[in-house]
This record gives sequence, C-alpha cells and structure tokens, in this order.
Amino acid sequence: MTRTERQVDVLIVGAGPAGLAAGAELAAAGAGHIEILERESEAGGIPRHCLHGGFGTGRAAARPLGPSARTYARGGTSGPAYARQLVAAALRAGAVLRTGVTVTGWAGPRTADTTGPAGLERITATAVVLATGARERPRSARLIPGTRPAGVYTTGELQQAVHLHGRRVGRRAVVVGDEPVAHAAVATLRAAGAQVVAMVTDRPSTPLRVRHPGLPLLTGATVTALRGRPRLSGVELRHDDGRSTTLRCDTVVLTGDFVPDHELARRAGLVLDPGTRGPAHDPALRTSRPGVFAAGNLLHAVERADFAAMEGRAVAVPVLRHLAGTDLPTAPGRPVVVEPPLRWIAPNVTGPYGERPAGGRFVLRTARRLPRPLLLVSQGARELHRQRLLLPAVPGRPFHLAAEWLDHVDPHGPPVRVTVPGR
Repeated sequence: MTRTERQVDVLIVGAGPAGLAAGAELAAAGAGHIEILERESEAGGIPRHCLHGGFGTGRAAARPLGPSARTYARGGTSGPAYARQLVAAALRAGAVLRTGVTVTGWAGPRTADTTGPAGLERITATAVVLATGARERPRSARLIPGTRPAGVYTTGELQQAVHLHGRRVGRRAVVVGDEPVAHAAVATLRAAGAQVVAMVTDRPSTPLRVRHPGLPLLTGATVTALRGRPRLSGVELRHDDGRSTTLRCDTVVLTGDFVPDHELARRAGLVLDPGTRGPAHDPALRTSRPGVFAAGNLLHAVERADFAAMEGRAVAVPVLRHLAGTDLPTAPGRPVVVEPPLRWIAPNVTGPYGERPAGGRFVLRTARRLPRPLLLVSQGARELHRQRLLLPAVPGRPFHLAAEWLDHVDPHGPPVRVTVPGR
C-alpha cells in the first residue's frame, strides 16, 4: 500500500485533555498547522466516560451516582461535557483533529508513521507533543491467578461499557482499590443497577479513608484468585492476619494501578524515568529528544484532567520557542530523584535557568502514609530546600513540593535528591 508523506508544524499525539489543550493554545497563538491525532473514534480522553461532576474546577470528584443522575451540584461540569468543551476549543482555535488514526512507529526523530481511514501516512513535524495518557493495569499485568471468567473489568473498561455503550454488567460486584478512581467505579456500578458488596484494599485502615455508607471497606486484604467459569463466581482474599475468605460476586473491578501509555515514547528512544515510567522531562516539558515534548498523564500516572489540561496549555510556550528557533539551550538538566518511601517526582529533570514547572510546583507520590513529612531537597552535600507538609502524604494521592529551589541548582553538579529524613 502506498504511504502518503507530508509535513506539519506541530504534531500532537493523543486527544485527551492535555493534547486538546495544547492544540488549542498553539493554534490560537498562530503556530501554523497544528494536527492532533487520536486513535479512538472520539476525542476527549477519559472524561468522555466519567459522568461525575467537578471537571473544569480543578477538583473533579467521584461521588455516588443514582441511576438517572448525570452531574453533581458541585461546580464545574460532567466529564463528557468537559471533553466536548476541550474539543470545541481546539477546533475553534484552528487545530486539525483526526480520530481513528494510530501512530504505529517512528521513521525519524520527529517523523511518525500512522494508519487510519486515509490509509498509511508518514508525517514529519517541526515539533512533536506526546500526550498519550495513562491506563490501568489489567488483571493479566497484576498477575492475579485463577480461572479466566467473564465479568472482570478495569474502571475504564467498566465506564466505557456502561456509559458509552449502555451494556449491562453483573448484579453483585467487588471493587478492588480505594483511590478516588475506585469510588468512581462504585458510582458507575450503582448507576448500572449492580449491588457493590465490598471495596477491597491491601492498605491498612486509616481515619482518612473515604467510605460509602452501607458499603464494607476491607482493608489489609489482597486478592489471591478469581474463580468461576464461564462467569465470575467469587474473589478469594488473603487478610493480613492470615485468614482467607471468598466474596461471592459475578463482577470485579480492578481500579487504580495506573501506568503511563509510554509505548510510543519508548519506541522513539526517549529516556524514561524509572519512578514515573513516563518520559523523563524538565519543567518546560522537554523530553530527552530536542523538539519532542510531552504533557499530561503520560508523565505522571495519574492526575486529574484539569491538571493534564494545564500542562497541555503550558507546553505551548516551549513549543512556540522551538518553532521560532529561540528555545533555551538543550543541554541536559540534572536528574531529580527520590528515595524511599517516596515513589516518584515530576518533573524529574531540572531545566536551564531555573524554569518552573506548570503550577509552580512538583508532584510527588509516596509508597506509604507519612504524617506531616519533612521534604529535604539536596544536591550532593548542599541543602537546597526543606518543606514541612501540613497534611499527611498518603499512597495513591498527589502531594506537592515548592519549586523555588530550582534557582540554586548547580547545572554541572550531581543529581538532585528529595528525601524524607528519618523515614
């Protein structure tokens, strides 16, 4: 089959909140031909199948849905409405949006091979923005043994089945996880008419855990097997005290455990951060390859849609400088690394001249609960910053570190380390 070759100014891969916001900002700034590619048939990303409210306010939240409820009276809008607003803004600004188009590989530093309704194409761009997002790990990647029955979902699969395709799910469900996305899964199951018999988490009980009235939250419990054929009939658990139990159900939803959708970044040979598993990037969202930028949950799985959109808007600034040939020098910054119990930090590379990340702060995650931790930033033997958090840091939820210390980084010194002394 003949492959069509053409050129664009900016190629954006992924039409979720980050990609759409980047396209709108760049097109509005007159950056030339801006093309956004989306492999799914509809643009908008995860918000398309999130019916809860709070989108567009910086505080999108999952709260229980009734069978006919569509949004919440909490400000902002529902996920589908938010997705439509982002799509409309990008198109109104002049960006070209193409759905059903998949980037299959790279033929050069900024040349993408694609396949879609128009056939095979090879698109060369002056700048590329990767905004491919993140996904939940399915049952196979979590190495959960047992039979292979029907009725096993991730949150995204469940929401698409119920909200996009109107499919029925089972009658008795177990939700594995207790992060915010797990509460969204509970809402979706209830909207579909299913009884949620329990939420299960391997983390210990804490006073901060959000609980649904009348819904048991089993803490310190690990899923050891799924049983049933052809339909799920039960979930086997092992508790921290050594007990084993089985929850009778015909549906299980595996929530959280997000990983960046980094396949294209990996194929492009970009340096990946070992903590986030997304592309290593500096505060201006540059990756290790000049002219290739990244934004959104590809960089930090997973933050709220508003945060991803903010990064999409922020990436327009360095992209515009790159197009104009005035971007700052591409000399590599210093790695920013964390030590246990911290899991990762984003951005994870310092930029030239003390550039600040989107929002003026770094995002971090922890592997275990830390009551009001002290964060210490150092480079070699030199202390750059210390910051006491006012609230506990808990697994599965972001917390933040001020970015003022970037002004004091030695661009030729050792990596910058973020630690929690005494932990």
